[in-house]
Amino acid sequence: MSSPSINPTAASLLGFLHSGPMTGWDLDQAVRATISNFWNVTRSQVYRELRTLSALGLVELGETGPRERQPYSITPAGRRAFAEWIARDPGAPIIRIPLLLTVFFADHLPPGRLAEIAESEREGHVQALAQFRAMHERCREEAPFVAEVVRFGIGYHELVLRWLEGLPDGEDDGVMR
Repeated sequence: MSSPSINPTAASLLGFLHSGPMTGWDLDQAVRATISNFWNVTRSQVYRELRTLSALGLVELGETGPRERQPYSITPAGRRAFAEWIARDPGAPIIRIPLLLTVFFADHLPPGRLAEIAESEREGHVQALAQFRAMHERCREEAPFVAEVVRFGIGYHELVLRWLEGLPDGEDDGVMR
């Protein structure tokens, strides 16, 4: 019998629950500390997906703890659903990069604004690149698959930084410096 179909966000929560019971808050913090660099999950999504997973019998709610927090545990059905999900072909990538949307419609920006946005983005990618490089050093031996995701992040930030260098600014010569 096939398990209920789950989306990638729900599946990621099941993946985190493999390590033990977690509250919605714990799951939100785990997401922010790890996969948020490449998979956007809001706090409201965490709680919405937990309700759905509970209704499907893939997680169960534990006893209320301190500050009214209730831990969720993955059920055997949840483990099967996750196993089916993780073994599937991932499918086509989903690209949602706000900067690309801004650049696509940059003709509507006031003069100089794209250059300001690009500089802010550059600073953010320089910082993220430094964090990813440090993270890669820490996890290479202990978590080789996580290290591979981090290595992808390094390449991504390096690529964006190179791309930003040649981005037209809409002014005189059209190339940002």
